[in-house]
Amino acid sequence: EWADRYAGRFDMGYERYREIVLENQKSLGLVPPDTELSAVNPYADVTGPEGQQWPLQDTVRPWDALNDEEKKLFSRMAEVFAGFMSYTDDQIGRILDYLEESGQLDNTIVVVISDNGASGEGGPNGSVNEGKFFNGYIDTVEESMKLFDRLGGPQTYNHYPIGWAMAFNTPYKLYKRYASHEGGIADAAIISWPDGIAAHGEIRDNYVNVCDVTPTVYDLLGITPPETVKGIVQKPLDGVSFKAALDDPGADTGKHTQFYTMLGTRGIWHDGWFANTVHAATPAGWSHFDTDRWELFHIEADRSQCHDLAAAHPDKLEELKALWFSEAAKYNGLPLADLNIIETMMRSRPYLVGERETYVYYPGCADVGIGAAAELRGRSFAVLADVTVDTTGAEGVLFKQGGAHGGHVLFIQDGRLHYVYNFLGERQQQVSSSGAVPLGRHVFGVRYARTGTVQNSHTPLGDATLFIDDTVVGSLADVASHPGTFGLAGAGITVGRNGGSGVSSCYKAPFNFTGGTIAQV
Repeated sequence: EWADRYAGRFDMGYERYREIVLENQKSLGLVPPDTELSAVNPYADVTGPEGQQWPLQDTVRPWDALNDEEKKLFSRMAEVFAGFMSYTDDQIGRILDYLEESGQLDNTIVVVISDNGASGEGGPNGSVNEGKFFNGYIDTVEESMKLFDRLGGPQTYNHYPIGWAMAFNTPYKLYKRYASHEGGIADAAIISWPDGIAAHGEIRDNYVNVCDVTPTVYDLLGITPPETVKGIVQKPLDGVSFKAALDDPGADTGKHTQFYTMLGTRGIWHDGWFANTVHAATPAGWSHFDTDRWELFHIEADRSQCHDLAAAHPDKLEELKALWFSEAAKYNGLPLADLNIIETMMRSRPYLVGERETYVYYPGCADVGIGAAAELRGRSFAVLADVTVDTTGAEGVLFKQGGAHGGHVLFIQDGRLHYVYNFLGERQQQVSSSGAVPLGRHVFGVRYARTGTVQNSHTPLGDATLFIDDTVVGSLADVASHPGTFGLAGAGITVGRNGGSGVSSCYKAPFNFTGGTIAQV
């Protein structure tokens, strides 16, 4: 119902939408009157160090070149996102309503920001499962149309096409993942504190970064952060307070420099100037950082980075390039890396105490997030559940990791043991025990032995063997597994229940385990 409120509102296409938005921004005073629209595909003619073209996944398809089915799909994806944003706004409103009703609103500091520019991870055609992006796969329009009527529902993990990312970032260039351009790093920010900030409904153009929020809150509250906490020396805050700008738009906050880096892209702001590299964000083979082309913009006057002044001000560019390296050394921005999404997601993370081979999880604990959970992707593993079965009607989830759009789960249902590996929400590969689970205390488990990789692909393959104690009770060959992650959120490990969306369609989540006791997994 939230998305349906926007039916037809995006049918004009993303290029025309940008023009409308920019005019609205100017009329509201959000951008200067002379702000220009950046090019749709500003680096389409740029090639990599070995002649490779600019990534097609980071290239916008012209709206007029789309067929009717594609326009229908792309418009609906924008409607769904708009509905989600309205829903989010409504939930923020509920919090504010409560604060107002309870008499706390005027004395509460509220800061609302985004984490980055609009995301281009949907690629030129969008996606019904963003998990594919994080595993190096691409959705097609044909595949997405099969789920057209389910967009925005629990069956999809949808993402709009990159054309809408470009449009939602109006008037800026590029999108999330590009630390080199405003489309990746510029966000709206709202701050409110009626009792403490005299200005209401005003706009500020001071340069502010997320690292400045905490120092500002401390400053507003008159708090000096402690140098030590429980005897541990604290790192100094990276940002500076912008409290002065809240009182006076012309005030100097003392902020002069802000450096950026992500996925091989680089940018730095300094006193109204911005220098950036022209470097693709995700594909491998674009390293050669010493030969990167740098651009220079007087961003205070050219907010959308339309006029490169590198040739006109070479000394200023060299100054900012040197400053980037100085700041990168200061804030751990080196060494530079240039990994594609698969290389990034398939890397094993370092462990302070050395890599572990065994993890133990218990029932009743909170979800163990994907970033802290056992590293199972692309490798052989075993899941062993120590369970006491009290009744023949025992059923439920023993272990799950992931969700409906990718994950795996070990569970008991209809008296039998089952294991499902859900590959990208498209293929539920299931193996079940040949007989009933026995009463008493037993080890119910699955072993996944990697055997290779799907031909002409990066998809890991392996054999899944189901067992009770030392007895094999089922097996399934050629089980495809995720090379990357199950998801960014809600895809963690739980024991005794399926938190979040159901990994398997065989049951309805949370499918809590009953009829016995799980000691550990």
